[in-house]
Amino acid sequence: MSLDKIAAKSAIVDLINDYAHAIDDDRLEQWPDFFTTDGRYTIIPCDSHAKGYPVGIMNCESPGMMKDRVLAYRKANVYEPHWYRHLLSATRVLSEDNGAYYVETSYAVIRTMQDGTMSVFSAGKYCDHVVFQDGIARFRDRLVLTDSNRVDTLIVIPI
Repeated sequence: MSLDKIAAKSAIVDLINDYAHAIDDDRLEQWPDFFTTDGRYTIIPCDSHAKGYPVGIMNCESPGMMKDRVLAYRKANVYEPHWYRHLLSATRVLSEDNGAYYVETSYAVIRTMQDGTMSVFSAGKYCDHVVFQDGIARFRDRLVLTDSNRVDTLIVIPI
C-alpha cells in the first residue's frame, strides 16, 4: 500500500471512529458534519437490502434531514433516555475509484437504559462510500446493514 493510500486509510478510520464517539458522547449535532453536502444515511436489515428493498428503518437523503432528525430528537420525540456505546472492527478498504473509497466496518452497539440495563441494541456492518473534500474524509453514503430484522424500539439516535 502506498503512503498516500496509507494516509487515506488512516483518515477514513479516524472518520469512522470520530463518528462513533460523537454519537456515544451525545454530540449528535455533529452527526451531519461527517457527511458531504449530498451525503446519505440509511439503516436497513441486511436481508431486506439483499432482496433489493429500497426503504430502510431510517433514511436521510441529506445532512438537512439529519439535522431535522437531531432537532426532533432534542425537542419533540418522547422516549426513554438511553445511551449507545459502539464496538467497531477493523475497517477494510474494499476498493478505490478516483478518490472514492468503498469500505466496510463491522459494529455492535450496546444500549444502556436509564436504569442501568444494558443490551446489544444492534449489530451489523457499515458499508461506506468515503470521499475527500478539501483533504477531509467525509461520508458520501453510509449504509448501515443490521444483522437482524428486529428493532425493539424506535431508533431515535443514529447507529
